[in-house]
Amino acid sequence: MKRTLALLVALAAPALLAQERAPENDSIRQSDLRADLFFLASDAMQGRLADTPENRMAAEFIKSRFERMGLTPAGRNGSFYHEYNLMTASLGEDNALVVSATTGDAERRLRLRQDYYPLSFSASGRARGRLVFAGFGIVSPERDHDDYRGSIEGQIVLVLNHEPGERDPDSVFDGLVTSEASRAVRKALYAQDHGAAALLIVTDVHNHDGPVNFRAQADRAWPASPRRVPRYTLSAWMNEIRIPAAQISPAVAEALVRGSGRTLAELGEAADASGGVAPIPLNGPELELTTSVDRRVVPDRNVVAMIEGSDPELSDELVIISAHYDHDGADGARIFNGADDDGSGTVALLEIAEAYARAAEAGRRPQRSVLFAAWNSEERGLLGAWAYTEDPIRPLDQTVAVLNMDMVGRNEEVPVGGGRRFTGLEVQTAESNQNSVNIMGYTYSPDLRTEVEEANEAYGLRLKLEYDNNASNLLRRSDQWPFLQNKVPALFFHTGLHPDYHTPYDRPEKINYAKLETIARLVHQVSWNLAQDRPRPRYAPVR
Repeated sequence: MKRTLALLVALAAPALLAQERAPENDSIRQSDLRADLFFLASDAMQGRLADTPENRMAAEFIKSRFERMGLTPAGRNGSFYHEYNLMTASLGEDNALVVSATTGDAERRLRLRQDYYPLSFSASGRARGRLVFAGFGIVSPERDHDDYRGSIEGQIVLVLNHEPGERDPDSVFDGLVTSEASRAVRKALYAQDHGAAALLIVTDVHNHDGPVNFRAQADRAWPASPRRVPRYTLSAWMNEIRIPAAQISPAVAEALVRGSGRTLAELGEAADASGGVAPIPLNGPELELTTSVDRRVVPDRNVVAMIEGSDPELSDELVIISAHYDHDGADGARIFNGADDDGSGTVALLEIAEAYARAAEAGRRPQRSVLFAAWNSEERGLLGAWAYTEDPIRPLDQTVAVLNMDMVGRNEEVPVGGGRRFTGLEVQTAESNQNSVNIMGYTYSPDLRTEVEEANEAYGLRLKLEYDNNASNLLRRSDQWPFLQNKVPALFFHTGLHPDYHTPYDRPEKINYAKLETIARLVHQVSWNLAQDRPRPRYAPVR
Protein backbone atom coordinates (compact mmCIF):
# COMPACT_ATOMS: atom_id res chain seq x y z
CA MET A 1 0.00 0.00 0.00
CA LYS A 2 2.77 2.46 0.93
CA ARG A 3 4.64 1.64 -2.29
CA THR A 4 1.48 2.26 -4.36
CA LEU A 5 0.84 5.59 -2.62
CA ALA A 6 4.44 6.64 -3.20
CA LEU A 7 4.09 5.84 -6.90
CA LEU A 8 0.93 7.94 -7.21
CA VAL A 9 2.62 10.89 -5.51
CA ALA A 10 5.63 10.53 -7.82
CA LEU A 11 3.40 10.55 -10.91
CA ALA A 12 1.50 13.65 -9.76
CA ALA A 13 4.62 15.53 -8.66
CA PRO A 14 5.69 16.97 -12.05
CA ALA A 15 2.37 18.81 -12.56
CA LEU A 16 2.38 20.09 -8.99
CA LEU A 17 6.02 21.12 -8.93
CA ALA A 18 5.97 22.82 -12.35
CA GLN A 19 4.09 25.77 -10.87
CA GLU A 20 3.34 27.22 -7.47
CA ARG A 21 -0.27 26.43 -6.64
CA ALA A 22 -2.22 29.68 -6.61
CA PRO A 23 -3.17 30.37 -2.98
CA GLU A 24 -6.84 29.72 -2.12
CA ASN A 25 -7.40 28.08 -5.53
CA ASP A 26 -9.55 25.41 -3.91
CA SER A 27 -11.78 28.10 -2.34
CA ILE A 28 -13.37 28.47 -5.80
CA ARG A 29 -16.37 26.18 -5.39
CA GLN A 30 -19.27 25.25 -7.59
CA SER A 31 -21.75 25.75 -4.74
CA ASP A 32 -20.78 29.45 -4.52
CA LEU A 33 -20.80 29.85 -8.30
CA ARG A 34 -24.28 28.36 -8.41
CA ALA A 35 -25.65 30.58 -5.64
CA ASP A 36 -24.37 33.76 -7.31
CA LEU A 37 -25.57 32.76 -10.75
CA PHE A 38 -29.09 31.89 -9.63
CA PHE A 39 -29.31 35.48 -8.42
CA LEU A 40 -27.52 37.24 -11.28
CA ALA A 41 -29.43 35.34 -14.00
CA SER A 42 -32.76 35.25 -12.18
CA ASP A 43 -35.98 36.50 -13.77
CA ALA A 44 -35.89 39.42 -11.35
CA MET A 45 -32.75 40.73 -13.10
CA GLN A 46 -34.72 40.95 -16.38
CA GLY A 47 -31.73 40.08 -18.56
CA ARG A 48 -29.44 42.90 -17.32
CA LEU A 49 -29.84 45.01 -20.48
CA ALA A 50 -27.57 48.07 -20.65
CA ASP A 51 -29.18 51.34 -19.54
CA THR A 52 -31.88 49.65 -17.41
CA PRO A 53 -32.50 49.54 -13.64
CA GLU A 54 -31.71 45.82 -13.60
CA ASN A 55 -28.35 46.40 -15.27
CA ARG A 56 -27.54 49.01 -12.65
CA MET A 57 -28.65 46.56 -9.96
CA ALA A 58 -26.23 43.96 -11.34
CA ALA A 59 -23.42 46.52 -11.22
CA GLU A 60 -24.27 47.35 -7.60
CA PHE A 61 -24.27 43.64 -6.72
CA ILE A 62 -20.78 43.14 -8.18
CA LYS A 63 -19.53 46.34 -6.55
CA SER A 64 -20.88 45.29 -3.15
CA ARG A 65 -19.14 41.92 -3.46
CA PHE A 66 -15.82 43.57 -4.35
CA GLU A 67 -16.24 45.97 -1.46
CA ARG A 68 -17.06 43.21 1.04
CA MET A 69 -13.96 41.28 -0.08
CA GLY A 70 -11.83 44.27 0.88
CA LEU A 71 -10.51 44.85 -2.63
CA THR A 72 -9.13 48.26 -3.61
CA PRO A 73 -11.54 50.42 -5.66
CA ALA A 74 -9.90 50.86 -9.06
CA GLY A 75 -12.06 53.68 -10.44
CA ARG A 76 -11.45 57.38 -10.07
CA ASN A 77 -11.84 59.11 -6.71
CA GLY A 78 -12.04 55.88 -4.74
CA SER A 79 -14.90 54.47 -6.81
CA PHE A 80 -15.48 50.90 -7.95
CA TYR A 81 -16.79 52.29 -11.26
CA HIS A 82 -14.98 53.03 -14.49
CA GLU A 83 -17.36 55.54 -16.07
CA TYR A 84 -17.79 56.48 -19.72
CA ASN A 85 -20.53 57.53 -22.11
CA LEU A 86 -22.43 55.73 -24.83
CA MET A 87 -24.41 57.50 -27.52
CA THR A 88 -27.56 56.76 -29.48
CA ALA A 89 -28.66 58.51 -32.65
CA SER A 90 -31.96 59.45 -34.26
CA LEU A 91 -32.56 60.70 -37.78
CA GLY A 92 -33.01 64.43 -38.03
CA GLU A 93 -35.20 66.29 -40.52
CA ASP A 94 -32.65 67.96 -42.80
CA ASN A 95 -31.09 65.19 -44.91
CA ALA A 96 -30.36 65.44 -48.63
CA LEU A 97 -28.10 64.08 -51.35
CA VAL A 98 -28.09 66.15 -54.54
CA VAL A 99 -26.30 65.43 -57.83
CA SER A 100 -25.46 68.70 -59.59
CA ALA A 101 -26.84 69.53 -63.01
CA THR A 102 -24.63 68.69 -66.02
CA THR A 103 -24.90 69.48 -69.71
CA GLY A 104 -28.27 68.18 -70.85
CA ASP A 105 -29.22 66.88 -67.40
CA ALA A 106 -31.14 68.54 -64.60
CA GLU A 107 -30.10 68.55 -60.97
CA ARG A 108 -31.04 65.26 -59.38
CA ARG A 109 -32.25 65.05 -55.80
CA LEU A 110 -31.87 61.50 -54.47
CA ARG A 111 -34.50 59.92 -52.25
CA LEU A 112 -33.88 59.37 -48.55
CA ARG A 113 -34.20 55.65 -47.66
CA GLN A 114 -34.69 54.67 -51.33
CA ASP A 115 -31.29 55.82 -52.62
CA TYR A 116 -29.26 56.69 -49.54
CA TYR A 117 -29.41 57.15 -45.78
CA PRO A 118 -27.08 58.83 -43.27
CA LEU A 119 -24.98 56.46 -41.17
CA SER A 120 -25.73 56.46 -37.46
CA PHE A 121 -22.28 57.80 -36.52
CA SER A 122 -22.39 60.61 -39.10
CA ALA A 123 -21.84 64.17 -38.03
CA SER A 124 -24.57 66.66 -38.87
CA GLY A 125 -23.43 68.98 -41.61
CA ARG A 126 -23.21 69.79 -45.31
CA ALA A 127 -20.46 68.99 -47.81
CA ARG A 128 -20.06 69.65 -51.52
CA GLY A 129 -17.42 68.25 -53.83
CA ARG A 130 -16.39 65.93 -56.63
CA LEU A 131 -16.56 62.20 -56.07
CA VAL A 132 -13.43 60.06 -55.78
CA PHE A 133 -13.19 56.29 -55.30
CA ALA A 134 -10.84 55.07 -52.55
CA GLY A 135 -11.22 51.28 -52.63
CA PHE A 136 -12.17 49.88 -49.25
CA GLY A 137 -11.17 53.14 -47.58
CA ILE A 138 -8.67 51.50 -45.23
CA VAL A 139 -5.36 52.76 -43.89
CA SER A 140 -3.38 50.06 -42.06
CA PRO A 141 0.39 50.64 -41.94
CA GLU A 142 1.05 47.37 -40.08
CA ARG A 143 -0.48 45.54 -43.07
CA ASP A 144 1.23 47.81 -45.61
CA HIS A 145 -2.20 48.82 -46.90
CA ASP A 146 -3.21 52.37 -47.80
CA ASP A 147 -6.19 53.37 -49.95
CA TYR A 148 -5.30 57.07 -49.70
CA ARG A 149 -1.99 57.23 -51.55
CA GLY A 150 -2.97 60.48 -53.24
CA SER A 151 -4.78 63.70 -52.40
CA ILE A 152 -8.53 63.70 -51.70
CA GLU A 153 -8.59 67.06 -49.95
CA GLY A 154 -12.06 68.65 -50.08
CA GLN A 155 -13.58 65.82 -52.11
CA ILE A 156 -16.38 63.38 -51.33
CA VAL A 157 -15.01 59.86 -51.01
CA LEU A 158 -16.78 56.68 -52.10
CA VAL A 159 -15.57 53.46 -50.44
CA LEU A 160 -16.70 49.84 -50.28
CA ASN A 161 -18.06 47.88 -47.34
CA HIS A 162 -15.90 45.15 -45.79
CA GLU A 163 -12.22 44.52 -46.64
CA PRO A 164 -9.90 42.98 -49.25
CA GLY A 165 -9.57 39.20 -49.30
CA GLU A 166 -12.25 38.63 -46.70
CA ARG A 167 -12.68 34.95 -47.65
CA ASP A 168 -8.94 34.26 -47.79
CA PRO A 169 -7.57 32.46 -44.69
CA ASP A 170 -4.15 33.91 -45.53
CA SER A 171 -5.38 37.49 -45.84
CA VAL A 172 -3.28 40.05 -43.98
CA PHE A 173 -6.60 41.41 -42.73
CA ASP A 174 -6.80 38.87 -39.85
CA GLY A 175 -7.49 35.94 -42.14
CA LEU A 176 -11.17 35.00 -42.06
CA VAL A 177 -11.91 37.15 -39.03
CA THR A 178 -13.39 40.55 -39.90
CA SER A 179 -10.68 43.08 -39.11
CA GLU A 180 -11.17 46.13 -36.94
CA ALA A 181 -9.75 48.23 -39.80
CA SER A 182 -12.87 47.48 -41.86
CA ARG A 183 -15.33 48.92 -39.33
CA ALA A 184 -17.36 51.70 -40.96
CA VAL A 185 -16.65 54.23 -38.24
CA ARG A 186 -12.92 53.63 -38.73
CA LYS A 187 -13.35 54.27 -42.46
CA ALA A 188 -14.96 57.62 -41.67
CA LEU A 189 -11.98 58.55 -39.52
CA TYR A 190 -9.49 57.47 -42.22
CA ALA A 191 -11.32 59.63 -44.78
CA GLN A 192 -11.58 62.56 -42.39
CA ASP A 193 -7.88 62.36 -41.48
CA HIS A 194 -7.01 62.65 -45.18
CA GLY A 195 -9.11 65.75 -45.73
CA ALA A 196 -12.31 64.28 -47.20
CA ALA A 197 -15.33 66.56 -47.15
CA ALA A 198 -17.73 63.62 -46.72
CA LEU A 199 -17.90 59.83 -46.98
CA LEU A 200 -20.19 57.57 -49.00
CA ILE A 201 -20.19 53.78 -48.48
CA VAL A 202 -21.60 51.15 -50.83
CA THR A 203 -21.83 47.34 -50.82
CA ASP A 204 -18.81 45.61 -52.39
CA VAL A 205 -20.89 43.97 -55.10
CA HIS A 206 -17.94 41.99 -56.51
CA ASN A 207 -17.96 39.99 -53.25
CA HIS A 208 -21.54 40.35 -52.00
CA ASP A 209 -24.89 40.58 -53.69
CA GLY A 210 -26.29 44.05 -53.26
CA PRO A 211 -29.40 44.39 -51.11
CA VAL A 212 -32.49 43.12 -52.93
CA ASN A 213 -34.42 45.89 -51.24
CA PHE A 214 -32.34 48.91 -50.28
CA ARG A 215 -35.40 50.49 -48.67
CA ALA A 216 -35.61 47.57 -46.25
CA GLN A 217 -31.93 48.00 -45.41
CA ALA A 218 -32.50 51.71 -44.74
CA ASP A 219 -35.50 50.94 -42.56
CA ARG A 220 -33.42 48.54 -40.49
CA ALA A 221 -30.85 51.30 -40.01
CA TRP A 222 -33.49 53.89 -39.11
CA PRO A 223 -36.70 52.04 -38.09
CA ALA A 224 -39.96 53.98 -37.95
CA SER A 225 -40.73 52.56 -34.50
CA PRO A 226 -38.13 52.52 -31.69
CA ARG A 227 -36.16 49.29 -31.32
CA ARG A 228 -36.59 47.24 -28.17
CA VAL A 229 -32.83 47.51 -27.77
CA PRO A 230 -31.43 50.84 -28.97
CA ARG A 231 -28.31 50.85 -31.13
CA TYR A 232 -25.44 52.28 -29.09
CA THR A 233 -22.00 53.55 -30.06
CA LEU A 234 -19.15 54.71 -27.89
CA SER A 235 -19.48 58.44 -27.37
CA ALA A 236 -15.72 58.90 -27.68
CA TRP A 237 -15.87 57.55 -31.23
CA MET A 238 -18.87 59.57 -32.36
CA ASN A 239 -17.38 62.76 -31.00
CA GLU A 240 -14.37 62.25 -33.30
CA ILE A 241 -16.48 62.19 -36.47
CA ARG A 242 -16.85 65.68 -37.94
CA ILE A 243 -17.85 64.89 -41.56
CA PRO A 244 -21.16 63.76 -43.07
CA ALA A 245 -21.30 60.03 -43.85
CA ALA A 246 -23.97 58.04 -45.70
CA GLN A 247 -24.71 54.65 -47.24
CA ILE A 248 -25.82 54.67 -50.88
CA SER A 249 -27.50 52.00 -52.93
CA PRO A 250 -25.48 50.01 -55.49
CA ALA A 251 -27.75 51.37 -58.23
CA VAL A 252 -26.91 54.96 -57.32
CA ALA A 253 -23.22 54.10 -56.99
CA GLU A 254 -23.26 52.45 -60.42
CA ALA A 255 -24.54 55.67 -61.96
CA LEU A 256 -22.04 57.81 -60.07
CA VAL A 257 -18.97 55.77 -61.13
CA ARG A 258 -19.93 55.67 -64.82
CA GLY A 259 -17.65 58.59 -65.64
CA SER A 260 -14.61 56.53 -64.68
CA GLY A 261 -15.27 54.13 -67.57
CA ARG A 262 -15.53 51.20 -65.15
CA THR A 263 -18.37 49.43 -63.38
CA LEU A 264 -18.71 49.24 -59.61
CA ALA A 265 -17.71 45.55 -59.72
CA GLU A 266 -14.60 46.36 -61.77
CA LEU A 267 -13.58 49.06 -59.32
CA GLY A 268 -14.13 46.57 -56.49
CA GLU A 269 -11.89 43.98 -58.08
CA ALA A 270 -9.18 46.62 -58.46
CA ALA A 271 -9.59 47.52 -54.78
CA ASP A 272 -8.71 43.94 -53.79
CA ALA A 273 -5.12 44.58 -54.93
CA SER A 274 -2.43 44.00 -52.34
CA GLY A 275 -1.45 47.23 -50.60
CA GLY A 276 -4.56 49.18 -51.60
CA VAL A 277 -5.37 51.56 -54.45
CA ALA A 278 -4.61 55.16 -55.18
CA PRO A 279 -7.79 57.29 -55.17
CA ILE A 280 -9.53 57.25 -58.55
CA PRO A 281 -11.38 60.42 -59.71
CA LEU A 282 -14.83 59.43 -60.99
CA ASN A 283 -15.15 62.32 -63.46
CA GLY A 284 -18.76 62.94 -62.62
CA PRO A 285 -20.83 65.89 -61.43
CA GLU A 286 -20.45 67.51 -58.03
CA LEU A 287 -22.44 66.11 -55.14
CA GLU A 288 -23.90 67.88 -52.15
CA LEU A 289 -24.57 65.78 -49.04
CA THR A 290 -26.51 67.15 -46.07
CA THR A 291 -26.87 65.02 -42.96
CA SER A 292 -28.88 65.58 -39.81
CA VAL A 293 -28.29 63.08 -37.00
CA ASP A 294 -29.43 63.85 -33.48
CA ARG A 295 -27.25 62.37 -30.74
CA ARG A 296 -28.16 61.42 -27.16
CA VAL A 297 -25.55 60.72 -24.48
CA VAL A 298 -26.08 57.68 -22.23
CA PRO A 299 -23.89 57.27 -19.11
CA ASP A 300 -22.47 53.76 -18.65
CA ARG A 301 -19.99 52.03 -16.35
CA ASN A 302 -17.74 49.06 -15.79
CA VAL A 303 -17.14 47.68 -12.29
CA VAL A 304 -13.45 47.52 -11.36
CA ALA A 305 -11.46 46.45 -8.31
CA MET A 306 -7.82 45.65 -7.65
CA ILE A 307 -5.37 43.66 -5.57
CA GLU A 308 -2.22 45.78 -5.36
CA GLY A 309 0.99 43.94 -6.15
CA SER A 310 3.55 43.35 -3.40
CA ASP A 311 6.70 43.99 -5.43
CA PRO A 312 7.78 47.68 -5.57
CA GLU A 313 9.14 47.26 -9.11
CA LEU A 314 6.33 45.11 -10.55
CA SER A 315 3.23 46.47 -8.81
CA ASP A 316 2.65 49.13 -11.49
CA GLU A 317 2.03 46.31 -14.00
CA LEU A 318 -1.43 44.78 -14.33
CA VAL A 319 -2.89 41.40 -15.04
CA ILE A 320 -6.56 41.88 -15.96
CA ILE A 321 -9.19 39.20 -15.31
CA SER A 322 -12.53 40.04 -16.89
CA ALA A 323 -16.08 39.09 -17.86
CA HIS A 324 -19.15 41.08 -18.93
CA TYR A 325 -22.26 41.39 -16.75
CA ASP A 326 -24.80 42.75 -19.25
CA HIS A 327 -27.12 40.73 -21.48
CA ASP A 328 -30.11 41.24 -23.80
CA GLY A 329 -32.89 42.19 -21.40
CA ALA A 330 -36.52 41.11 -21.72
CA ASP A 331 -39.20 41.28 -24.38
CA GLY A 332 -42.41 41.28 -22.41
CA ALA A 333 -42.65 37.92 -20.66
CA ARG A 334 -39.64 36.56 -22.61
CA ILE A 335 -36.57 37.08 -20.40
CA PHE A 336 -33.10 36.64 -21.84
CA ASN A 337 -31.52 35.52 -18.56
CA GLY A 338 -27.99 35.20 -19.97
CA ALA A 339 -26.87 32.58 -17.46
CA ASP A 340 -24.04 31.35 -19.65
CA ASP A 341 -23.68 34.62 -21.58
CA ASP A 342 -22.12 35.95 -19.49
CA GLY A 343 -23.41 35.25 -16.03
CA SER A 344 -21.04 32.28 -15.96
CA GLY A 345 -17.96 34.43 -16.58
CA THR A 346 -19.14 37.08 -14.10
CA VAL A 347 -19.61 34.67 -11.19
CA ALA A 348 -16.26 33.04 -12.03
CA LEU A 349 -14.70 36.51 -11.86
CA LEU A 350 -16.23 37.02 -8.40
CA GLU A 351 -14.89 33.69 -7.15
CA ILE A 352 -11.40 34.39 -8.50
CA ALA A 353 -11.44 37.86 -6.92
CA GLU A 354 -12.45 36.33 -3.59
CA ALA A 355 -9.61 33.79 -3.79
CA TYR A 356 -7.16 36.68 -4.22
CA ALA A 357 -8.78 38.59 -1.34
CA ARG A 358 -8.55 35.57 0.98
CA ALA A 359 -4.91 35.04 0.04
CA ALA A 360 -4.10 38.71 0.63
CA GLU A 361 -5.73 38.56 4.03
CA ALA A 362 -3.43 35.65 4.85
CA GLY A 363 -0.41 37.71 3.74
CA ARG A 364 0.03 36.27 0.23
CA ARG A 365 -0.24 38.91 -2.45
CA PRO A 366 0.84 38.62 -6.09
CA GLN A 367 3.92 40.57 -7.10
CA ARG A 368 2.16 42.33 -9.96
CA SER A 369 -1.21 44.02 -9.43
CA VAL A 370 -4.37 42.25 -10.56
CA LEU A 371 -7.40 44.13 -11.89
CA PHE A 372 -10.83 42.51 -11.74
CA ALA A 373 -13.03 44.06 -14.46
CA ALA A 374 -16.73 43.41 -14.98
CA TRP A 375 -17.38 45.02 -18.35
CA ASN A 376 -20.75 46.47 -19.33
CA SER A 377 -22.40 46.78 -22.76
CA GLU A 378 -20.51 43.88 -24.33
CA GLU A 379 -23.69 42.83 -26.11
CA ARG A 380 -23.94 46.30 -27.60
CA GLY A 381 -20.53 46.04 -29.30
CA LEU A 382 -17.88 45.38 -26.61
CA LEU A 383 -18.38 49.00 -25.62
CA GLY A 384 -17.31 48.75 -21.98
CA ALA A 385 -14.01 47.12 -22.90
CA TRP A 386 -13.47 49.54 -25.78
CA ALA A 387 -14.14 52.42 -23.38
CA TYR A 388 -11.48 51.04 -21.04
CA THR A 389 -8.88 50.88 -23.82
CA GLU A 390 -9.73 54.50 -24.69
CA ASP A 391 -9.31 55.55 -21.04
CA PRO A 392 -7.37 52.86 -19.13
CA ILE A 393 -6.89 52.88 -15.37
CA ARG A 394 -3.18 52.36 -15.97
CA PRO A 395 -1.43 52.78 -19.34
CA LEU A 396 -2.03 49.81 -21.62
CA ASP A 397 1.70 49.22 -22.00
CA GLN A 398 1.69 48.32 -18.30
CA THR A 399 -0.89 45.58 -18.87
CA VAL A 400 0.85 42.21 -18.88
CA ALA A 401 -2.14 40.20 -20.12
CA VAL A 402 -5.93 40.06 -20.21
CA LEU A 403 -7.78 36.83 -19.35
CA ASN A 404 -11.39 37.20 -20.46
CA MET A 405 -14.14 34.71 -19.62
CA ASP A 406 -17.33 34.74 -21.69
CA MET A 407 -19.70 31.76 -21.78
CA VAL A 408 -17.70 29.31 -19.68
CA GLY A 409 -20.55 27.24 -18.23
CA ARG A 410 -21.81 24.89 -20.94
CA ASN A 411 -20.59 22.50 -23.65
CA GLU A 412 -20.18 23.64 -27.24
CA GLU A 413 -23.04 22.26 -29.34
CA VAL A 414 -23.51 23.06 -33.02
CA PRO A 415 -26.68 21.46 -34.39
CA VAL A 416 -27.38 20.45 -37.97
CA GLY A 417 -29.08 23.40 -39.70
CA GLY A 418 -28.28 25.72 -36.81
CA GLY A 419 -28.41 28.81 -39.02
CA ARG A 420 -26.33 31.98 -39.24
CA ARG A 421 -25.51 32.06 -35.51
CA PHE A 422 -23.26 29.04 -36.09
CA THR A 423 -21.59 30.18 -39.33
CA GLY A 424 -18.12 28.72 -39.73
CA LEU A 425 -18.54 26.10 -36.97
CA GLU A 426 -18.56 22.34 -37.55
CA VAL A 427 -21.55 20.32 -36.40
CA GLN A 428 -20.73 18.83 -32.98
CA THR A 429 -22.54 17.44 -29.95
CA ALA A 430 -22.49 18.69 -26.39
CA GLU A 431 -21.32 15.25 -25.26
CA SER A 432 -18.20 15.50 -27.44
CA ASN A 433 -17.24 18.71 -25.61
CA GLN A 434 -17.86 17.62 -22.00
CA ASN A 435 -14.32 18.48 -20.92
CA SER A 436 -13.48 21.11 -23.54
CA VAL A 437 -12.83 24.82 -23.39
CA ASN A 438 -12.00 26.99 -26.41
CA ILE A 439 -9.01 29.30 -26.06
CA MET A 440 -8.86 32.23 -28.47
CA GLY A 441 -6.19 34.88 -28.96
CA TYR A 442 -3.51 32.20 -28.88
CA THR A 443 -1.98 33.25 -32.22
CA TYR A 444 -1.41 36.76 -30.89
CA SER A 445 0.82 35.57 -28.06
CA PRO A 446 2.34 32.07 -28.17
CA ASP A 447 3.86 32.85 -24.76
CA LEU A 448 0.39 33.30 -23.27
CA ARG A 449 -0.78 30.09 -24.92
CA THR A 450 2.13 28.26 -23.26
CA GLU A 451 1.17 29.72 -19.88
CA VAL A 452 -2.32 28.24 -20.20
CA GLU A 453 -1.10 24.87 -21.44
CA GLU A 454 1.36 24.56 -18.55
CA ALA A 455 -1.19 25.62 -15.94
CA ASN A 456 -3.75 23.21 -17.36
CA GLU A 457 -1.55 20.20 -16.58
CA ALA A 458 -3.04 20.26 -13.08
CA TYR A 459 -6.66 20.50 -14.34
CA GLY A 460 -6.81 18.24 -17.39
CA LEU A 461 -9.20 20.27 -19.51
CA ARG A 462 -9.17 19.69 -23.26
CA LEU A 463 -7.94 22.99 -24.69
CA LYS A 464 -9.38 23.64 -28.16
CA LEU A 465 -7.28 26.06 -30.20
CA GLU A 466 -9.33 26.34 -33.38
CA TYR A 467 -11.07 29.67 -33.81
CA ASP A 468 -8.45 32.42 -34.15
CA ASN A 469 -8.86 32.30 -37.94
CA ASN A 470 -12.46 31.30 -38.47
CA ALA A 471 -15.44 32.74 -40.30
CA SER A 472 -17.51 32.49 -37.11
CA ASN A 473 -15.81 35.74 -36.03
CA LEU A 474 -15.79 34.39 -32.45
CA LEU A 475 -12.38 35.94 -31.81
CA ARG A 476 -13.75 39.47 -32.18
CA ARG A 477 -17.05 38.79 -30.43
CA SER A 478 -15.93 39.31 -26.84
CA ASP A 479 -14.01 41.75 -24.70
CA GLN A 480 -10.47 40.54 -25.35
CA TRP A 481 -10.75 41.97 -28.88
CA PRO A 482 -10.20 45.67 -28.00
CA PHE A 483 -7.05 44.71 -26.10
CA LEU A 484 -5.69 42.64 -28.98
CA GLN A 485 -6.27 45.65 -31.24
CA ASN A 486 -4.14 47.67 -28.83
CA LYS A 487 -1.30 45.10 -28.89
CA VAL A 488 -1.99 43.73 -25.41
CA PRO A 489 -1.71 39.93 -25.06
CA ALA A 490 -5.22 38.69 -24.34
CA LEU A 491 -7.05 35.37 -24.24
CA PHE A 492 -10.72 34.43 -24.52
CA PHE A 493 -11.88 31.43 -22.44
CA HIS A 494 -15.12 30.13 -23.98
CA THR A 495 -16.89 26.78 -23.69
CA GLY A 496 -18.68 27.41 -26.98
CA LEU A 497 -21.97 28.34 -28.58
CA HIS A 498 -25.07 26.16 -28.08
CA PRO A 499 -28.73 26.26 -29.19
CA ASP A 500 -29.74 28.28 -26.09
CA TYR A 501 -27.29 31.08 -26.98
CA HIS A 502 -29.12 34.44 -27.05
CA THR A 503 -32.49 32.82 -26.31
CA PRO A 504 -34.73 32.81 -23.20
CA TYR A 505 -33.51 29.25 -22.55
CA ASP A 506 -30.03 30.31 -21.39
CA ARG A 507 -30.93 29.73 -17.75
CA PRO A 508 -28.88 28.99 -14.59
CA GLU A 509 -30.23 25.45 -14.11
CA LYS A 510 -28.55 24.44 -17.39
CA ILE A 511 -25.02 25.35 -16.32
CA ASN A 512 -22.38 22.66 -15.77
CA TYR A 513 -21.14 23.98 -12.42
CA ALA A 514 -18.40 21.38 -11.95
CA LYS A 515 -16.87 22.39 -15.28
CA LEU A 516 -17.31 26.09 -14.48
CA GLU A 517 -15.43 25.53 -11.21
CA THR A 518 -12.52 23.88 -13.04
CA ILE A 519 -12.28 26.66 -15.62
CA ALA A 520 -12.38 29.35 -12.94
CA ARG A 521 -9.60 27.57 -11.06
CA LEU A 522 -7.55 27.34 -14.25
CA VAL A 523 -7.95 31.07 -15.00
CA HIS A 524 -7.07 31.86 -11.38
CA GLN A 525 -3.91 29.75 -11.66
CA VAL A 526 -2.87 31.32 -14.99
CA SER A 527 -3.43 34.81 -13.60
CA TRP A 528 -1.40 34.06 -10.46
CA ASN A 529 1.49 32.72 -12.54
CA LEU A 530 1.43 35.83 -14.75
CA ALA A 531 1.33 38.10 -11.70
CA GLN A 532 4.59 36.68 -10.34
CA ASP A 533 8.15 37.66 -11.18
CA ARG A 534 8.42 35.94 -14.53
CA PRO A 535 8.91 37.38 -18.04
CA ARG A 536 5.93 39.17 -19.53
CA PRO A 537 4.23 37.31 -22.41
CA ARG A 538 5.06 38.92 -25.73
CA TYR A 539 2.49 40.26 -28.15
CA ALA A 540 3.73 38.47 -31.26
CA PRO A 541 0.98 37.61 -33.77
CA VAL A 542 1.58 34.40 -35.72
CA ARG A 543 -0.39 33.72 -38.91
